[in-house]
Amino acid sequence: MKKFFSILLAMLGLNTNTACAEQNYSNIDVDEFARFIRQAQVQLLDVRTAKEFAAGHISGANLLDMQCKGFEQQAQHRLDPSRPVAVYCRSGKRSAIAAGKLADLGFKVTNLEGGILAWTEAKMPTVKGSAECDVFTTASGKRLEFHALLHGSIRIVFDGTEIEVDPVTKLGNRTIDFASMPKAQYILVTHEHGDHFDKQAIATLTADDTQLITNRRCADMLGYGKALSNGDTLQQPHFLLEAVPAYNITEGHLQFHPKGRDNGFVLTIDGLRIYIAGDTEDIPEMDNLKDIDIAFMPCNQPYTMTPEQLINAATRVKPKVLFPYHYGQTDVSGIAEALKGQGIDVRIRHYE
Repeated sequence: MKKFFSILLAMLGLNTNTACAEQNYSNIDVDEFARFIRQAQVQLLDVRTAKEFAAGHISGANLLDMQCKGFEQQAQHRLDPSRPVAVYCRSGKRSAIAAGKLADLGFKVTNLEGGILAWTEAKMPTVKGSAECDVFTTASGKRLEFHALLHGSIRIVFDGTEIEVDPVTKLGNRTIDFASMPKAQYILVTHEHGDHFDKQAIATLTADDTQLITNRRCADMLGYGKALSNGDTLQQPHFLLEAVPAYNITEGHLQFHPKGRDNGFVLTIDGLRIYIAGDTEDIPEMDNLKDIDIAFMPCNQPYTMTPEQLINAATRVKPKVLFPYHYGQTDVSGIAEALKGQGIDVRIRHYE
């Protein structure tokens, strides 16, 4: 019997050692992880639930719940296989499983030992909010982040510069805590509607050096701000900003966004061109947009585009990456399939 248990233990030890030897990802502690994710090319992934993510996450993290159906398929769609991936969860257990799955798919993966519990115990910073984050690398190798906040609200972070687009504190049952975020160097407002123009959010995000850039109507309503009209350009230290048309063309909807009043924006940030369409339909002026890397296009009638209009707009603008946003209850799930083969990476985020 003793011999049997000795053989069994030896076999278990052999199996355990084999499993350790086959681990295909790295584990690192908090200090190493903090240094690692500061690299521009690293893709930071939070694999917890959306509720856990909203309660507090590492700045720059992208949410992908590893317990959701289709985790591997979503990862393949959303992650760049040529760039390293850093993962974390609450304690390090779920992220270890996720790291193994991602490594099996060919990603180079690093896992945070102890998870966000270890991170917070080390007094490392976290941010609150249900934002998802997409990270891009600019021409000079700097990190550019897009955070999905709410409906038409987007937070952009570039080289320590905070840019808030159409910040709105509350819409329906969803609330964004702007007080927990850094003050903005720039606030861009496309037009006056309450789901884009929120005096409270603007006040919360404003510091002494904050620049508000908007259309004439919003500047007049606030009593301050740099007003741009369609066709105007503004060179800033961190970007070039172009104000482009945004309006309705469907009969019966023209009153929502009349031609010439509201703006969309094109930002050129260190070689990347970003189109933020604002509230618009698939207008003729979209044909003039060239070399767009990243586009945010709205999708909810009667105020903006139908899915079919958005698909048409995307085929004309031809962005490398497309974020449907402002979509309310509109079903945008078929847009990626409709644009398959067009060379457009469609990313659906929580911009309800």
